[in-house]
Amino acid sequence: MVMRKDLARGMNARTIGSGKETIVLAHGYGGDQSIWDKIVPELAASHRVLVFDWCFSGAVKDPTLYEPAKYGSYDSFAEDLIDLIEELVIKVDESSSSSSSSVYYVGHSMSAMIGCIASLKRPHLFQGLILVGASPRFINLEDYEGGFEMSQIEQLFSSIESNFEEWATNFASLVVDSSDPLSIDKFEKCLKKMRPEVALSLAKTVFLSDCRDILDKVVVPCHIIQTRNDAVVPSSVPKYIQSKIMNGKCHVDIIDTDGHFPQLTAHTQFLEVLYRILFS
Repeated sequence: MVMRKDLARGMNARTIGSGKETIVLAHGYGGDQSIWDKIVPELAASHRVLVFDWCFSGAVKDPTLYEPAKYGSYDSFAEDLIDLIEELVIKVDESSSSSSSSVYYVGHSMSAMIGCIASLKRPHLFQGLILVGASPRFINLEDYEGGFEMSQIEQLFSSIESNFEEWATNFASLVVDSSDPLSIDKFEKCLKKMRPEVALSLAKTVFLSDCRDILDKVVVPCHIIQTRNDAVVPSSVPKYIQSKIMNGKCHVDIIDTDGHFPQLTAHTQFLEVLYRILFS
């Protein structure tokens, strides 16, 4: 069991750069902080950047950090996020007698909803939320298009359980732009670092989640970044999120690329959108 005071170290959290504004970059399912490598140097030239590995990541050395029962919902992830920001941003500012940093949170995939939940618990911590490839629910309903039927999700679980290596190869090819084999390979290697039992447990948390009821409670300013064609998140989903958050005042930016990882496959355009948001 990792004590809360050791959480930042256990999750390989680190800050790069300096500035009055802090950008927190949170990766999604199967990833680690290296997913942000293409954009961190540029951002760190003008901002303080906080990166870390979620407890499920294969980059985390302590296997006891991820507890399936504890992380059966996004709530505990949100608590971890709050603790990291308070420890590495707020307390650092207080100890150096500097003014409190404005925190912009960039959450990719599952981390988008984690950020929304954290903002409900501690709205004062966040200057803005930037939701990348976000989805509050992946399973279709009669009045909601999440992108998957329940039978497809059950097949996904079965494939992870029966042959994780083969599934990981196929999943990486599905969710990353097919015209960028280097990025496919990068995500596949990240994904395969996960322990198969963790990959299955977390997949159930992610793909069975339903966060639709929290969206209209979010009061922190939000922006959504979506690609033009995402195999995981259909185009109806960002429109749905936009309609629910702050009465439609949540802006959607569409990046002209395919796949679920614009920070890997279209990082220049991704940075352009980020800067437009940060300096607006």
